[in-house]
Amino acid sequence: MSKTKTNAMRILDQYQVTYDVITYDIQDGHIDGISVAKKTGKELNMVYKTLVVNGEKDRIYVFVIPVEAELNLKKAAKVAGEKRVEMLPVKEIQKWTGYIRGGCSPIGMKKKYPTFIDGSAATLERIVVSGGKIGIQIELHIEALKHVTGAQMEEVIH
Repeated sequence: MSKTKTNAMRILDQYQVTYDVITYDIQDGHIDGISVAKKTGKELNMVYKTLVVNGEKDRIYVFVIPVEAELNLKKAAKVAGEKRVEMLPVKEIQKWTGYIRGGCSPIGMKKKYPTFIDGSAATLERIVVSGGKIGIQIELHIEALKHVTGAQMEEVIH
């Protein structure tokens, strides 16, 4: 595993945020959130995935939800102030975020998009999100994640 800092880590360093880097083996190809939680030994309820959706006129929104949950697109649209939103096609993730599927962090995207963390995280002190590269996760205080991303907490899962 590379010791190189990801863009997400550099941004956390700029904000002087304390975080832990967690690496996991990607050789088996299992990089979905539930597999990552198992590989890292973290409880499922504290490991979150980053989903990117598209609203009207290519407005991009970021949702950080528990790995075992599914984004409710109607709730997502409502909190984003859109009539409807749809998942960004995988082939467009890098174009809009600078990250690839499986390594998309809510921290350090190409632009600062409106970001929403599911309300289920309100009970957590710390959260685990992608570190910006497949095989790297970051654990940090939920308040630090909210501060760095400008995220709001909203109920957005089924």
